[in-house]
Amino acid sequence: MVMPARFIDIHIIQSVPFANLNRDDTNSVKTVQYGNVLRTRVSSQSWKRAVRSVFEDRIGQAALRTRRIGERVTRLLEDRGWPLDLAEKAGAHTAAASSIKFELAKDPKDPKQALANKVLTNAMVYVPETAVAALADLAEAHREALEAAKDIKKPSDKSVLPADKVEGVLRSRNGVINLFGRMLAEVDNAGVDGAVQVAHALTTHETDVELDYFSAVDDVTATWGDQSGSGHMGHTEFSAGTFYRYATIDLRDLAHNIGDNPEELRELTAAFLSAFILSLPQAKKNATAPHTIPDLAHISVRTDRPLSYAAAFESPVTAAGQGGYANPSRTTLSEYAEAANRLLGTSGILHSGWAGIDAKGLDGLGTRHTGFDALIEAALTSALTAQPAGGAA
Repeated sequence: MVMPARFIDIHIIQSVPFANLNRDDTNSVKTVQYGNVLRTRVSSQSWKRAVRSVFEDRIGQAALRTRRIGERVTRLLEDRGWPLDLAEKAGAHTAAASSIKFELAKDPKDPKQALANKVLTNAMVYVPETAVAALADLAEAHREALEAAKDIKKPSDKSVLPADKVEGVLRSRNGVINLFGRMLAEVDNAGVDGAVQVAHALTTHETDVELDYFSAVDDVTATWGDQSGSGHMGHTEFSAGTFYRYATIDLRDLAHNIGDNPEELRELTAAFLSAFILSLPQAKKNATAPHTIPDLAHISVRTDRPLSYAAAFESPVTAAGQGGYANPSRTTLSEYAEAANRLLGTSGILHSGWAGIDAKGLDGLGTRHTGFDALIEAALTSALTAQPAGGAA
């Protein structure tokens, strides 16, 4: 039996009101020049983190990316009743045990002074959340050696914990890592090729970045009325627009990462599609509450190659006569999909469907479904229903 599909493409049209979902190092809205006009952009890293948060909730697993893995072990050992000084030593020896280089954290009161047993790995480790407990268990098993060990005081100091067992834990993975991948070159065989590719989101039309001036009232001054002016003034950048978002899942890569487990393959794929549809970066959420849902989600199951429809918007969408970019963006996406599939051919498409708020049909996007759940279920059924050997591939 073989799996018929190779890729699942997901395309989203989503309108976002006044917001700043993703800022650069100057707190400015991220942008891109595309089609010779300025668009608002949300980086793939930003939206992917939002997706990962929802995805972890869906599957009941979590992953941890940190340079402070030793401190996490320290806190867990403290919770288990270890004295603080020994727990800190154990955490430092844990972080120092692998082939990942490390440095000592600086004393915040004297930045020139390094803190013994406060170890930061030079690379961020990316492990299942359960790895912290596994490392703490390893420390428990070697408690006597840790009690007799010297403190970690410089990067050349050696750990008394077995490196092979620590690195074995660092190689561990769960559904999150199997889907999104892991880059950890310092530990042999710890890298995992991600099965998901996520594009930067960009508006389908030209956008302007707006400056929002704000002030804050000093409540005491306002009550006493003895001074004029605000207690604080400032400004920040925002924008609004209709975004095109795209991602693709390589089912062959995901199946390779998890092994022969069709149920897990379906669970992870379904959870990612749902998370990609419903996630939203959380920057400035308290000030803007931009909690919209997609106007449209389109999923295509393919046997040949991924196909982004971003080029549909290289020529920026113009607002409809009554205003608004969402409706013409949905129409443009459908028309481009129809034209692209006519040009490329449809032999590589196993299934194509969509769900959205449109009352009208969008013929270029395949079968209409009543909601996002039905859309995902139809795509999974098409992609993951086993075929006899020699059938569709």
